[in-house]
Amino acid sequence: MSQSSVSYLWREPEAAKGFATGVSLHSHTNQSKETLDFISELSKEWSFLQPIIRWGEQRSKRLTGIDADYARAYWTPPLTPSLAFDLERKQIEEKLQIQGLVSITDHDDINAPMLLRTVPSSRHIPVSVEWTVPFGATAFHLGIHNLPSATGAEWMERMAAFTAIPVVTRAPKLLTEMLAELDEQPGVLIVFNHPLWDLYRVGKEKHEVLVNEFLAVNGQFVHALELNGLRDWKENRETSTLAGKWNQLVISGGDRHGVEPNANVNLTRATSFNEFVYEVRRERESHVLFMPQYAEPWKHRILQSTLDAIRNYPEFPEGSRLWDERVYHPDAEGVIQPMTRLWTTGHAPAFFRAVLVMVRIMGAGPVSNGLRMAWNDSGEMRATLAKLDA
Repeated sequence: MSQSSVSYLWREPEAAKGFATGVSLHSHTNQSKETLDFISELSKEWSFLQPIIRWGEQRSKRLTGIDADYARAYWTPPLTPSLAFDLERKQIEEKLQIQGLVSITDHDDINAPMLLRTVPSSRHIPVSVEWTVPFGATAFHLGIHNLPSATGAEWMERMAAFTAIPVVTRAPKLLTEMLAELDEQPGVLIVFNHPLWDLYRVGKEKHEVLVNEFLAVNGQFVHALELNGLRDWKENRETSTLAGKWNQLVISGGDRHGVEPNANVNLTRATSFNEFVYEVRRERESHVLFMPQYAEPWKHRILQSTLDAIRNYPEFPEGSRLWDERVYHPDAEGVIQPMTRLWTTGHAPAFFRAVLVMVRIMGAGPVSNGLRMAWNDSGEMRATLAKLDA
């Protein structure tokens, strides 16, 4: 029988009392390649953006000879693996006064944990990844935590090969076989990340049908469904309902991309990651704790995360300081380059800078406070808390 509990630090300041460890699951570093193809999707959904985006694309083509390629372009979060690890660990140790364990899951990449394992203070970090798993007309993100370090690189090759399979030749049976093989390794934790987020925009109803199809076939190899720290109250409430339907645990996953630490963690009596995995997989127990930042209006938090991505950090290591050092696009020959190498004048064009100024103004004190009030989603919060209390 699955046993999940969900608590909120601003309601229960002593929630961590009696637990030995806080576990930060699902966060990203500058080793994670974050797609930019959402820009073209936004222009389809928000028609008023189309002329602005088309104008920018045409101007870029005229000045540089480069066509916009959102599918291949990407950005990377600002934090290095070391900075990300310290941020997550310190939040747990300082706010909860218990030991902190951190599992970093960059998109389809294990460079961050492998680098951190060479540093004494983080040598016990699990080798983890957020795997992009094509399924039918969409793709799901699975958190694969604590891969055996000796075979981590081999697993990444297999996962990358599966992700790259063309739609017409995808083999659902192969996915099930791979998940079953991962499940056979007792130290591996498989989490279905943000299961109800229609990330690839196939439509809410179709997405939910595919989620249920996936769980019907592969649910026996999934150890928990994620309550996501960057998704809203309503979606997480629906995820809890979905978990109950499939007799699944719910588990935390902050999904941090910026410089705000994860908005939720797991509490455990385990003192190592292997013990935590045993608690989730064998004892079927999970204790999710939402941190105070989750109580902030969701749209406001998304804005702040966006600002983190386009902010400059002069104190960071070279290569992570400027926003356009962290955004990549093919050059005229198709070679991926940081945007700093593509500007013909040595800096971003005026229209780029104007857009950034507008977004940054939204995050400035008075404007930000006004938006926070306008975006207040306390109704959704109350509905979720009412369900919890019931």
